[in-house]
Amino acid sequence: MRETDDDINAAYGGSDPSEGGRGGEPGLVRRIGPGLLLLFIVGDILGTGVYALTGKVAQDVGGAVWLPFLLAFVVAFLTAMSYLELVTKYPRAGGAAVYVHRAFGVHFITFLVAFTVMASGLTSSSSAAKAFAGNLGSVLGWDSATQGLMLMLVALGFMLIVAGINFRGVSESVKVNVVLTCVELSGLLIIIGIGAFALASGKGDLTPLTQIHIAEGETAFGAVTAATALAFFAMVGFEDSVNMAEETKNPARIFPKIMLTGLTITGIVYILVAVTSVMLVPVAELGEGETPLLKVIQAGAPAFPIGIFAFITMFAVANTALINMLMASRLLYGMAHEGVLPRVFGKVHAGRRTPWVAIVFTTLLAFVLIWFADLKALGGTTSLLLLIVFTVVNVAVLLLRKDKVEHEHFTTPTIVAVLGALTAGFLASPLSGRPAQDYAVAGLLLVVGVVLWGITRLFKIGSDDDGPDRVDKLSGHVDALDLRSQREGRTHM
Repeated sequence: MRETDDDINAAYGGSDPSEGGRGGEPGLVRRIGPGLLLLFIVGDILGTGVYALTGKVAQDVGGAVWLPFLLAFVVAFLTAMSYLELVTKYPRAGGAAVYVHRAFGVHFITFLVAFTVMASGLTSSSSAAKAFAGNLGSVLGWDSATQGLMLMLVALGFMLIVAGINFRGVSESVKVNVVLTCVELSGLLIIIGIGAFALASGKGDLTPLTQIHIAEGETAFGAVTAATALAFFAMVGFEDSVNMAEETKNPARIFPKIMLTGLTITGIVYILVAVTSVMLVPVAELGEGETPLLKVIQAGAPAFPIGIFAFITMFAVANTALINMLMASRLLYGMAHEGVLPRVFGKVHAGRRTPWVAIVFTTLLAFVLIWFADLKALGGTTSLLLLIVFTVVNVAVLLLRKDKVEHEHFTTPTIVAVLGALTAGFLASPLSGRPAQDYAVAGLLLVVGVVLWGITRLFKIGSDDDGPDRVDKLSGHVDALDLRSQREGRTHM
């Protein structure tokens, strides 16, 4: 039975500002087309990771720094295939937590997954805020006496600006992402261009690219896997885009091509940047400090204005923060409508049509992380948390094969989902050589999640009607999304 327009609006929110959303609330608006989605994905994957971690990966593995980035790309590609099946099958806000809820039907597991994904976005955004402040401090030459307080104030102020853009609207947020993505991509293209010029001029040394650094008592396999576990932080971001499915036109059609294209672009850029970095800067020197690519600029093009590249780096990390805060707020919005989190997080501002309560809540949590958390620990924890989620998502896609929908959707080969689960699970395990600090921080975050879950259930903050039964009832509405997409004519790109 084909749903009516009223059925569609009731389940997913209206496509026009005058229409109502779920339960009488205003709904989200489909304004993201293929171009904006591609820039969203590329902009989210690029950013803080590659600008800050290239040197650290080189420290772990040596001159063959391109290899961990290549392996991280392969792991990300495998998991992206599973995400594509799920986002085209269930094109709604909520992402991994919605998929896990459908696969397992256990509120506690769903809540932990939602909290884990949200926490990873907040830790990544908070890291970006601190990196932005640190680069600004270097450009302005703040002295050590005032640097600590100033960096904290700048980071907090930066996060407030991100929240304001987020509240303004998804169209405005993603358009800001377009500008920031172009800026950060230009910085990496500058690095690649310098490498090509140096190689053509006979200045680059390709010898280190085949050398793997093996610490005492370690194997080559262990060195590579430990470096891959770190490099994977630079590949995350593609999963954020599924949380924008409810604001994307015809997601079942455009998501597969756009997500895989975005991943491939960023994978190629990362490998070329890694090759250029080791070709121009000794590995030991590249791993010192937090600005490895500035050293590449100085070595390959001494006349290039370093200040300009420092500002490009600041824009790059700003983009990371914006995209991750967009993801976190939309995830809370989606989960509120699945009954996993209190309904208040599902409130949409009548004028701006954005999930304002979720935006305020995630911004406050980011403030706490910026104030208390260590930058290096946040980066490692982000990677660990997402790898755990990716493992569960790869399992969920197999369990959900029995859940049939009427509309056509992408289907990933079974072997790909199995390999995705095994590779992500391995990189999340201690066998990969991951430092113990990552597990300590992740453990504390999950304890916070369990406490929040207990409070929610104890005081019955969520609706008892929003359990697995509601998910089953709504599954029949998924095939009607294309009708609503066709009626949405306000996309700007």
